[in-house]
This record gives sequence, C-alpha cells and structure tokens, in this order.
Amino acid sequence: MPRVAAFNRRAIRGEESISISLCMIVKNEEASLTRCLDSVNGIADEIVIVDTGSTDQTRQIAARYTERIIDFEWVDDFAAARNFAFEQATSEYILWLDADDVFEPDDRVKLIELKRSLDPAVDSVTMDYHLSFTAEGKVAYSLRRNRLVRRDRNYRWIGACSA
Repeated sequence: MPRVAAFNRRAIRGEESISISLCMIVKNEEASLTRCLDSVNGIADEIVIVDTGSTDQTRQIAARYTERIIDFEWVDDFAAARNFAFEQATSEYILWLDADDVFEPDDRVKLIELKRSLDPAVDSVTMDYHLSFTAEGKVAYSLRRNRLVRRDRNYRWIGACSA
C-alpha cells in the first residue's frame, strides 16, 4: 500500500532533502506562466515544460526558467501529455502544476519545509487544488489532489484529467 502524506503533516527525515522535478504541460499560457513559475522558483531542482503547440510567448517565458522545453503533439488527451511530461523527469519526486496554479507565500514556505523533511518512503503527497475563487480572490471551492509523487513508482494519468 503506498504511503501518502498530507501537505500539512510533517514526516521528518533529517537534514537531507528530496529532489523535485516540476512537470507542466502548456499551450498559450503567457498570461499566467510567469506567476506560476515564480511561485516555485528555487524549489524545483528541475523544470520540465511540455509545450503542446503554443503560438504566443509561452516558450520564451518558460526559457527564462528552464532549458527543458519539449514539444508534444497535442492528441486531445491530457493524460497522454501529462504522462509524457512525467517521463521526462529525472528527480526523485515529480510535482505537477497547471500554468494558472500558484503557490501562495505560506504554501511556498510549506513546500520548502516539505522538501527538506519528507520521508523518502512517502509515495505521494496530497495538496489543495483550488478550482474556483470569489470576486475578492479567496478560494471558493477546492479539493485535494496528489501533487507530488515519487518518480520511481511510475504513476500514470489515466482517462480524462482536467487541465
């Protein structure tokens, strides 16, 4: 049975830290990509951007953060694109984000602490996935999703998955 940790629960492992590959699929995300990548800048050991056909400045923005920008022909299948992105990762753990996802300052601090303290026996970490917001920008609806997974466990996306 895989070990799953909640984002707000610590699993102490000492002074070592895990390595993280951020894997994203993007297409025409120039309006939100900088904010997303800034929110995890310096945390991910590797950033893998899989571009499914951008025609705007998405690739140029991504190039400010990583050289790992890989083309993927869109086949109308988010699972196929996400699985391809995961296959490019080389770090111990994979973190996935959509281009409009942002780690708020408090969550960024928690992610840094999690990276330092996560027990490597943990296979998956769930985190809040915010789906809608009020006019004031507060979270109106969220759910928990597996966001950080061990690469060597070969997690696969299956069927429809939201972008």
